[in-house]
Amino acid sequence: MAEDYPVITMESDALEAARILAEHRLPGLVVTDQGRPRSTLPASQVVRFLVPGYVQDDPTLARVLDESMADQVAKSLGGKSVGDLITKEAPELAVVNADDTIIEVAAIMARLRCPLAAVMRRPADRRHHGIAAAAGRSGSRITAPTVTRTRA
Repeated sequence: MAEDYPVITMESDALEAARILAEHRLPGLVVTDQGRPRSTLPASQVVRFLVPGYVQDDPTLARVLDESMADQVAKSLGGKSVGDLITKEAPELAVVNADDTIIEVAAIMARLRCPLAAVMRRPADRRHHGIAAAAGRSGSRITAPTVTRTRA
């Protein structure tokens, strides 16, 4: 079953990217540059950016933060781009070909520990065809990667 899967650019608004991730319950987004897949923005990286470092260092401090503080933390994305959120240690982007088998796609995703893979029409083509995701958005069970159409 094909589903639309959003993609973003390095210049995309970080708050909008966070909204897309949360609204669609996505594990991450593929980041493109001039229509070519360049990186991934894992949801965990957005959370890492939002949660203050001192709370990451000592999670027991999270209990003292109330909901108004959570709103202020979310505002920290204001004026930031997706490029600001992607770290130097960002996971390598999994790239597969449209004619790869499910096992080939799963093996690449597993090796790179990436829940998403950019699917290319042909090896020489630099434009992507879709996204392969480890699980569909409609459920949380582990399934074979499914290719979805992308939309900007």
